Amino acid sequence: MSYQYDLVLHNGTINDPLNNISGEFDIATKAGRVVEVAKNINSQKSRDAIDVSGLNVLPGLVDLHMHASAWLGGRFAHKMLALAGVTTALDMSGPIDSVLEIAKNFGCGLNIACINYVRPGVTVANNNPDKAELEELLLSNFKAGAIGFKILGGHYPLSPEATATAIGVALDNGAYLAFHAGSTATRSNLEGLREAFELVGNRNIHMAHINSYCRGRVMDCHQEAEEALRLLEANPNVVSESYLSPINGTSGECKQGLPISQVTGMCLEAGNYEATEQGLEEAIHAGWAQLNEETGGIVTLSSGPQAVEYWRARKTDVTISFAVNPEIPKLRIATARRADKTYVVDCISTDGGGIPRNVTVEKGLALVRLEAMTMNDFVLKASYNPAKILGLVNKGHLGIGADADMTVVDVNTLRPVMTFNKGKTVMYKGRVFAGRTTMITTPAGKRNVESFGLNALLVDSSETPFCKLR
Repeated sequence: MSYQYDLVLHNGTINDPLNNISGEFDIATKAGRVVEVAKNINSQKSRDAIDVSGLNVLPGLVDLHMHASAWLGGRFAHKMLALAGVTTALDMSGPIDSVLEIAKNFGCGLNIACINYVRPGVTVANNNPDKAELEELLLSNFKAGAIGFKILGGHYPLSPEATATAIGVALDNGAYLAFHAGSTATRSNLEGLREAFELVGNRNIHMAHINSYCRGRVMDCHQEAEEALRLLEANPNVVSESYLSPINGTSGECKQGLPISQVTGMCLEAGNYEATEQGLEEAIHAGWAQLNEETGGIVTLSSGPQAVEYWRARKTDVTISFAVNPEIPKLRIATARRADKTYVVDCISTDGGGIPRNVTVEKGLALVRLEAMTMNDFVLKASYNPAKILGLVNKGHLGIGADADMTVVDVNTLRPVMTFNKGKTVMYKGRVFAGRTTMITTPAGKRNVESFGLNALLVDSSETPFCKLR
């Protein structure tokens, strides 16, 4: 017997602002695409049918900032993303080879893109690489399967001059470019954000996690949030995201008695600890610094004496989280609008993946419940906008012919219930299924991605430019 449909979801409330669909409908898929949205689709014509009464069916969530490498995020990142309702995500640092290896061995059918870090002493020789070195790095990134650069200024800064060069190299070559603000002249704070906008000028880039620069390190955190929003409004060429978790994520690795990440030092200072290895140990013991510890198939937070032992056993090379994100600025940044009613910060992200702060559904739906945004607003910020920024024209909506990427959520419990990627089940009521990862890459990276046994979804920045929403 042949079937007209592969899957039908019955009786759900579908929210798709791009196609002006908001109401109770059935949705049918075939060969990985949406083929019908209507009332009372005949389930006997479908290979599989699920009743989603009382639930909302959204375009699959797209997390524009997460981590899923051995360096940051780790092997459980894919599972944690799936449990959080995500179908597509951007790894914001790499290294790309590790991202591919984890996708191969621990994938669950998600779509993953990666931008590789520009890191002094690791991917470039020092903090002042020249144009030729950066061009060589970008070319190798493309061949490996990455779609661009991440400037890790707040953690591992380049000089302002090299930062400007890196921006030019990436954009002149059609690469995706994200910037964690900061350089050797500034830090990961409002001053670093001001400098970042000066270096960017009128070019299209992705400015990472806006709320991270509004922690009260330069002026009152509420004032910092307002200035960050003013900078974004004045620079509509810049796309941005913010996250809703109270915790951050940074490196716990220390060398010569000091944290190697500037952000770690700043977080220690915020808790009145010395920005030293000894200060970090004291912060872990006291609970100000929380280790990201692999346990039970996911990553959880830990502190105290046993956490110190875990950190020491791994020679301090462990991800650390600090509760440094003030609540009111975080909410203000997530909900601020321009005069035309569009959001100043384009997307909700997590900076999570394997870092345990994947709360887009939980916190985002709480904002919907509080009437700080509508469900359609949530879809725009958590699905449509990030898909468009990545150049994925068939994702972020549920129009006929779109990829059948769907996230089903329960607005009463504020939880994701099930997810589908191109019509295939990724997560169902807390159970995550193994599946082949699809890597979002450029034509230059197709061969290497497929050599890992992964699917390749090609994007062409000449047709749909990265980091351009307006």
